[in-house]
Amino acid sequence: MDALQSCLSDPVLTRGLAAVLAVVLLVGAWQKLRDMVVFAGAVENYRLLPEAAVLPAAWGIALLETAAGCLWLIDGASAAASAATVLLLLTVTGAVGLNLMRGHRDIDCGCGGLSSQPLSAGLVVRNLILLAAAVLAGQEAGARSLELSDYLTTGGLVLALLGLYVSANQLMANAPRVAVVRR
Repeated sequence: MDALQSCLSDPVLTRGLAAVLAVVLLVGAWQKLRDMVVFAGAVENYRLLPEAAVLPAAWGIALLETAAGCLWLIDGASAAASAATVLLLLTVTGAVGLNLMRGHRDIDCGCGGLSSQPLSAGLVVRNLILLAAAVLAGQEAGARSLELSDYLTTGGLVLALLGLYVSANQLMANAPRVAVVRR
């Protein structure tokens, strides 16, 4: 058990996950802030808020996403970054889950950028993986200091994980839509 805990708190893993989360969150936030009218429309399509609350909620989500992404880049702010990311992901994943339960699958997720796609269970799984990554990255890094090879390994880890993230999103976006027949 100590070996697993040591591996999970290794600074290569925690810094790599933090960098990936920063990129994912900041790219998503930039896309939302770049065209707030479109993002507010996506928030409205979820049909969870009264009309007057849609635009403030859209701004709140985009600004929380920006803050969380920026916090991942600040040394010593991993606990705050983790808390902000968990709050954001629980909120948006809950909204996706509620709409899936109501049968509303044909609306854009509002994720922004490379992640825009119709609602699906895959989005819930993706967000739960990001949530787990945020919890892991929010832990105190191991006591050992990073060496040159660790920085190279961290860079490779970040590139690999971002590649997996983009590939998974593209596969979900390109997945054939299955018609639901109700009797």
